[in-house]
Amino acid sequence: MPPTPRNEYPRPQMVRRDWLCLNGPWQFEIDPGDSGLERGLKDRPLKDQIVVPFCPESSLSGIGNVDFMNAVWYRREVTIPSEWKDRDVLLHFQACDQDTTVWVNGIEVVRHRGAWTPFSASLKGIAGPGDTCTIVVRARDPGRTPSAAGKQSGRYENYSCFYVRTTGIWQTVWMEPVSAVHFSRPRITPNVEFSRFDIVTPLTAPGASVVGHTVRVRVLKDARVIVQAESAVGTDFYPAFSLTIPKEHVVLWEPGKPFLYDLEMELVDASGCVVDRIQSYSGLRSVAIDGKRVLINGRSVFQRLVLDQGYYPDGILTAPTDQALVDDIRLSMEAGFNGARLHQKVFEERFLYHADRMGYLCWGEFGDWGIDRTAVPSTYVAQWLETLHRDYNHPCIIGWCGLNETAETITDRISGLDDLTRAFFLAAKAIDTTRPVLDASGYSHRVLETDIYDCHDYDQDPVTFRERHIRTAENQVFQNPGSGGDNPQVWSVPYRGQPYFVSEFGGALWNPDASPNDASWGYGNRPKTIEEFYDRFEKLCGVLLENPAHFGYCYTQLTDVFQEKNGLYRFDRSPKFDVKRLRNAQTRPAAIER
Repeated sequence: MPPTPRNEYPRPQMVRRDWLCLNGPWQFEIDPGDSGLERGLKDRPLKDQIVVPFCPESSLSGIGNVDFMNAVWYRREVTIPSEWKDRDVLLHFQACDQDTTVWVNGIEVVRHRGAWTPFSASLKGIAGPGDTCTIVVRARDPGRTPSAAGKQSGRYENYSCFYVRTTGIWQTVWMEPVSAVHFSRPRITPNVEFSRFDIVTPLTAPGASVVGHTVRVRVLKDARVIVQAESAVGTDFYPAFSLTIPKEHVVLWEPGKPFLYDLEMELVDASGCVVDRIQSYSGLRSVAIDGKRVLINGRSVFQRLVLDQGYYPDGILTAPTDQALVDDIRLSMEAGFNGARLHQKVFEERFLYHADRMGYLCWGEFGDWGIDRTAVPSTYVAQWLETLHRDYNHPCIIGWCGLNETAETITDRISGLDDLTRAFFLAAKAIDTTRPVLDASGYSHRVLETDIYDCHDYDQDPVTFRERHIRTAENQVFQNPGSGGDNPQVWSVPYRGQPYFVSEFGGALWNPDASPNDASWGYGNRPKTIEEFYDRFEKLCGVLLENPAHFGYCYTQLTDVFQEKNGLYRFDRSPKFDVKRLRNAQTRPAAIER
């Protein structure tokens, strides 16, 4: 039997010892007319077989169907380990696109909307340790209907910067046992000024009482406990702790020089028995704004970011292996970048875990392309809130941006886009007071108090590129077309002196493997020679590195993606350029760091 795919622990910031990976072969059936419930698909074996967690469009799934699939069904029998005796069982889906309903033994246990975030179901009263249960999943994903789909194509074919769709399960499915009272995902906030971690340990207790329980929290450095605390729970479902790190043990998490403290949390019942234990980690890292500078641990760090869309030839949105996630970060750092804009996709938790370990800066984003911006934004904001909750603890994340390239003229009417932009901004600010929030990347800035201001600029001429950005220090910033100048339309609220960066630039086509009828594309005019590409790359990066009013940039992009051949690496991650030359072009000190 082949090894279970993607069988590494899927939730590295909240680890329990006991768990069961459910990746691998599942029964599968495409439901073209979304009539499967009426036709009895919930209650009978399915016709085909798929390899979970890979989507049916991918070759790794064994299906490879790239047509529209309005609905798909999954079915699997699972024997729950008998060693989990006297505990309840949780069934987890790390991500499933788009509207998902799950039945266990014929009983609906959960429904969830959204492509990007995890959801869970308690099997209490339905199936328990030692039982064999039947899991049935229906995922509805009508590809031509507005939804937060990111770069998934709304046509049958790939085109422009839209790619093969992802339908249904595309991240790990798994189970774990829990006690009647157990931890939910902790909230860990580093405080560099006072060298402490502020930790909230939410408890879940459906039908049970938390009274009489005690929570213990420990911080470890190099496997040694350096500070600990405990608290009786009482009636509070959110026990909170502040743990100060002794001075001799203070080590900051820095880009390129990460240090992570291990955390242990135990839940003890009234009889003194440990009923839940989770492991986590965190880094002491701060993000602050000082004029036009973004500070990390009080120091100005120029953010040399690359656009990373997280696509793979064989897995589409799903990395074929855990090592592939590590390799993408390594390739980026070898080319001289210290971080990435995680673009139009909520990356899996394992990627952020590796970014934490490798000291790699990330901007958290949402796959908002495709949403109906005239609709009431509640469903999209709910999905964004789930993203913020899931990823809050990662030290690698240094900013949030929920929307990308929204475009609409500002009039005297409040529009749906106004509502949506403000809702996304306020949601991020409400959840997280420790990181800056960008209201929308490029194009329409519609929130006056946005923490960050940016533009997208694919001008390929370093001379005119410099002219566009030379006056940022005087608060005269480049805004995208439609925002003023010769165009009478106004897309954005005025710039108010916030930290500013060009969050998309470059993107020149270079395809050394092009055929005579090559249909690949990139931005602007194609360099005629590879030396012309190097010259352009160095000069465009230099314009922004030398600008004392820019805190960073984001180059498009890390890898080719299907027909888009403007990556610094091929789609299969093989090199297109001399990586040392790319690195040398952008690793000199930036003006804002001096």
